[in-house]
Amino acid sequence: MKGNEIGPHEMLYYTMKPRLYLKVGDTVRHRRYCAWGTGVVVEESHSTLVGGFCLVRVLFQDGAERAFINDLDNECCCYYAGLRAI
Repeated sequence: MKGNEIGPHEMLYYTMKPRLYLKVGDTVRHRRYCAWGTGVVVEESHSTLVGGFCLVRVLFQDGAERAFINDLDNECCCYYAGLRAI
């Protein structure tokens, strides 16, 4: 490779980069579990592996901390599961 060219591994990373929904500090509510109350995103974690999970941890008013997938390209993303930023 010369100059600004990128190799196949780097190209795969750029094509597989996750589309994130939430970030630390966001306030959220779950559409189906109103009893949880509102929550705040307290942690983000990103896999270093191509295609790995991106997770967020949310602390809800009921005192429980719950983890959710945070990649809009994943069918199990917290958005599709009912978590909404408010």
